[in-house]
Amino acid sequence: MSDRESDWRRALYGPDGFFTRGERPSQHFRTAPLVGPELAFALLELLRRTDAALDRPPVLDFVDVGAGGGELSAAVRELASGDLARRLRVTAVDLGPARSLPGVRWRRELPAAVTGLLVGHEWLDAVPCPVVVGGSVLPPEQRAWLERWWPLRDGWTAEVGLPRDLAWADAVARVRGAALAVDYGHLRADRAAGRYPDGTLAGYRRGERVEPVLDGSCDVTAHVALDACAAAAGGAHVLVSQRDALEALGVRETPPPSGLAATDPHAWLDASARAGRAAELRAPGGLGSFGWLLHTSPGVPPPLPPLPPWRP
Repeated sequence: MSDRESDWRRALYGPDGFFTRGERPSQHFRTAPLVGPELAFALLELLRRTDAALDRPPVLDFVDVGAGGGELSAAVRELASGDLARRLRVTAVDLGPARSLPGVRWRRELPAAVTGLLVGHEWLDAVPCPVVVGGSVLPPEQRAWLERWWPLRDGWTAEVGLPRDLAWADAVARVRGAALAVDYGHLRADRAAGRYPDGTLAGYRRGERVEPVLDGSCDVTAHVALDACAAAAGGAHVLVSQRDALEALGVRETPPPSGLAATDPHAWLDASARAGRAAELRAPGGLGSFGWLLHTSPGVPPPLPPLPPWRP
């Protein structure tokens, strides 16, 4: 493990680390689970489709990896209904302090086996990895990863995504059903073309982007080489945009009919708010540019229709 990777890991997950001391991501940056219930609705639809493909097992898992404050887990548990709700087991996985959330189990480690849907929402970008500069002397495994996934020129900076690849492959291997990683990311063609010559390491504190100092005072994150993660986990998978995936799952920014304001102003306000939240979740260049890397286990058909491939 490189010194900078060790410092990054300590800054987030050490005894006095940013997350282990109880900082909630919601206090420092805005992300999709905080916008409203629409993401949870979409993931419940994804879970329903996975459940049907699994022939409705007696216990159906929803596992939220890197759960933060548990907002997504709590929303999925609250919105589930009917027979699915009776069979549903919601598990939040995070290294931070456990939260007391109705109907949600809290764990520090991934379950050994998952039957249903595992979601890593902005989890992989918080998995520390080596940060290197082109022209440096590197261990063979880092050099091989860079040659395949992020060809560097002298002076360019890159994050070597091996720890993310291993973490995602391990998560996917535990799942019977579907596993979904949602993150900002990049692709090999753009990396090789020099779109990120300084890498993507960034810090966030109280809603502002700051210098990514590795002292535990801020969240430190970097975009994810989602194509490398996909190859590491193998098997059947798709990589699509959040914008397209949410539309396929029924989340659209369709405004309410204008006449509804006169006949039922409260319904018009509710529908307008939903449309606004959907627009934020699907905004190009914003949250809509997240990549959705969706793996399915053998025998489980993709729970999404064919969609255009993701471009960051």
